[in-house]
Amino acid sequence: MEIVVLPSTRDVHATAARIVAAQVRARPATVLGLATGVTQQSVYEELVRLHRDDGLDFSAVTTFNLDEFIGVGRGHPDALHHYMTEHFFRHVNLQADHIHIPDGLAADIDRECRDYEAAIQTAGGIDLQLLGIGEDGHIGFNEPTSSLGSRTRMKTLVPGDRHVITMGIATILQARRCVMLAWGERKQAAVARMVEGPLTSMVPASALQLHPRVTVLVDELAAAGLKLVDYYREVHRNKPAWQRERDGV
Repeated sequence: MEIVVLPSTRDVHATAARIVAAQVRARPATVLGLATGVTQQSVYEELVRLHRDDGLDFSAVTTFNLDEFIGVGRGHPDALHHYMTEHFFRHVNLQADHIHIPDGLAADIDRECRDYEAAIQTAGGIDLQLLGIGEDGHIGFNEPTSSLGSRTRMKTLVPGDRHVITMGIATILQARRCVMLAWGERKQAAVARMVEGPLTSMVPASALQLHPRVTVLVDELAAAGLKLVDYYREVHRNKPAWQRERDGV
């Protein structure tokens, strides 16, 4: 797990967008795993800018989103499909049939989950998965005590009575590369537990310790709880040029 401490939240977003852009340029038919939420919004804004101003081409890219709410259609304001359309999809040249988000109105939710897993495999697997982290250490909608071997499935959100379809932790770990973003003081404890704490279902994001290629992008505030933060800075400072070129950071 590579920890990259950046000066500001803006640098976190810009670096994540640069990594995604490099992946798309290197492999135009790449498969991206996408996430929603405030953490990702500025990343999509920068990718839209790169498409508009620099010609970043998404026409051959395939996307799979982490999750969707059950019981809402794709055009509903609460739908994560709506979020993606407003912040990303409608601003770039992705092909409509290359966009995959779980169907929150599926008549058979279990089958929808199985079909989503199958679609990822048919696409050749996810090349690069964007991730955020919740204050309790969740990734996707895999909340504490989620099985580390879980696949795409329905989850009940607590508190409240909402239900979602989410990629499982094992599904996420199959991505060839994961890029995690975290910023702000509220994420300090979660980042520290993910990176330096024990591998545990109580912190679902800690499962990323098992992944061979994870890049964690954090600002100074989110990094403040890391005991080995000076070590991470030194490792990144002395990263060979060929690795920097390969990783985009």
